[in-house]
Amino acid sequence: QVQLVESGGGLVQTGGSLRLSCAASGRTFSIAGMGWFRQDPGKEREFVALIRWSDGIAWYADSVKGRFTISRDNAKNTVDLQMNSLKPEDTAVYYCAAGDSPWYGRSWYQRARYDYWGQGTQVTVSS
Repeated sequence: QVQLVESGGGLVQTGGSLRLSCAASGRTFSIAGMGWFRQDPGKEREFVALIRWSDGIAWYADSVKGRFTISRDNAKNTVDLQMNSLKPEDTAVYYCAAGDSPWYGRSWYQRARYDYWGQGTQVTVSS
């Protein structure tokens, strides 16, 4: 089992920045990738960003590309999401997720690919 704990959410004005962090513990050696999803009430949980644990290659949703940056620290077993130029439509609960090895298989853009989830952290962007 892997445990994930998010931190860093909060309230920010349009155009501002926030940095989310996710700390992984437990069987972290089994992790192939880690991602961030977000969910607004009444909407589906949507993919935001993903990073491959072995080499740090990242992928982003079109809606956040160029504004958000995902990074990882293998030694500390943490994944961060730097969010810049925030917009009101970025308001959501943000969830950290991790998927076990192997890397290849189901799509990493889908919730079903992930085996472990954090409890979520609220991000609110005021207009």
